[in-house]
Amino acid sequence: MTYTLLKFAHVSGAILIGGGLIAVWFCDLRSRQLRELTRFSEAVRNIAVFYDGVVVPGAILLLISGSWLIVEFFAGWDFIKVPWLVGMMALFAFEFIEGNTITRLYFMRLRRLTDEAMKSGTFTPQLERARAENLATFTHFLDLPLLFLIVALGVIKPETWTLFIAGLVAAVLIASILTIYIKSLYPWSNEDRQR
Repeated sequence: MTYTLLKFAHVSGAILIGGGLIAVWFCDLRSRQLRELTRFSEAVRNIAVFYDGVVVPGAILLLISGSWLIVEFFAGWDFIKVPWLVGMMALFAFEFIEGNTITRLYFMRLRRLTDEAMKSGTFTPQLERARAENLATFTHFLDLPLLFLIVALGVIKPETWTLFIAGLVAAVLIASILTIYIKSLYPWSNEDRQR
């Protein structure tokens, strides 16, 4: 019974993270299309709501249930002998750290800069520069492909590292393409818009 409940909690956490990241992705994409400050501010606020209200609780649920599953059913540190499980843990740890540092801090700063811009009534140069940052954009676009890879490892359970390596290369490639393509599709700074 414990295994079933933990697995249910784990799958629920994955669903929450997936749904939240998709919502954050769409809100972010929408914010990049907007040139009206009030609507942009609403999109940025929605990013925070989905991130804090859905993604973070899902990550915490995954962390607790996954750790418990490993300790209880994979003999603790013996999980290190299982490639798919090590891959899932490594990717989750990376996503947890990156998501709560680069991506989260970026969106918090974007929200603060948006609030300041709302007081002045126009997009500020600081906000335009923040919107044009490549590292935060790349890591944000990397979230969903890495989540798909984590799920693929958990479902397929490969005995080798091939899926992990191929999936990681594909995730970085997808995030790179999205970072370049979305920036060209929706220029973020005044300089980019004038080209």
